[in-house]
Amino acid sequence: MEKGKERAVNLLIITGMSGAGKTTAVQSLEDLGFFCVDNLPPILIPKFAELIIQSGGGIERVALVIDLRGREFFDSLSEAIDDLSNREGISFHILYLDASDQTLVTRYKETRRRHPLSPNGSPLEGIHAERELLSELKGHASQIIDTSMMKPLQLREKLISQFSQRSSELTVNVQSFGFKYGIPIDADLVFDVRFLPNPHYIDELRPKTGCDSEVSDYVMQWPETQEFVSKLKDFLSYTLPHYQREGKSQLIIGIGCTGGKHRSVTIARHLGEYYEKDFQVRVTHRDMEKNK
Repeated sequence: MEKGKERAVNLLIITGMSGAGKTTAVQSLEDLGFFCVDNLPPILIPKFAELIIQSGGGIERVALVIDLRGREFFDSLSEAIDDLSNREGISFHILYLDASDQTLVTRYKETRRRHPLSPNGSPLEGIHAERELLSELKGHASQIIDTSMMKPLQLREKLISQFSQRSSELTVNVQSFGFKYGIPIDADLVFDVRFLPNPHYIDELRPKTGCDSEVSDYVMQWPETQEFVSKLKDFLSYTLPHYQREGKSQLIIGIGCTGGKHRSVTIARHLGEYYEKDFQVRVTHRDMEKNK
């Protein structure tokens, strides 16, 4: 292959909180054909990238796990990222895995592991120290995944869904949710549809969901719904191409109602059907089954 015509190496840097699922992530990506390196010292990243480029296209997708086991080299990570930004032949993204303090403490207690930053103290002390150390890096992340409510299999499925057919196109994830269960932490945009007429107060519609035609017809029949959907489409139709142009590979749009069963599901499905002709679209309903 002639020089200058090599395909860019896709480099994924996986980092985040200890106990948030980095081991599951790297195992999942390895199964997808990524060349994976666990716990590479950041100071070696530029040299490693150079070797990959010199492979002449033999390795195209690489995942590096960077965590606090190599904390003596961690200060050099910022310099390594700057080097990657200025290096031709490398397209890199940072995937940051997070979880709540309570979830991380529970996981440490279940596994009886010691936190790397608090080997002789409580796990919570180490978690707080780690959050502070990683705060700047988190701000540079291309994607943040909160695994607090995820089992390892769910994280694996999410990563496989995202990276098995990765392309330069923007993937739009539309997720319905219920505000009473909390806002999705990884959502890029959140829209509140609790102002729309609520099927919950119609006896025959209450046990159904927004996936049922009776519910979706009820939600969509109102003038305020039609006007809101029209304005939302105008906004998204303007912004989505700009997100894509700026190199964003995934956009998560949260649509929330009270319980995440009727209105949000209806609107999320409608948006998914509308944009599937122009983008890779995935529609999920986080809380739809919780009220059954």
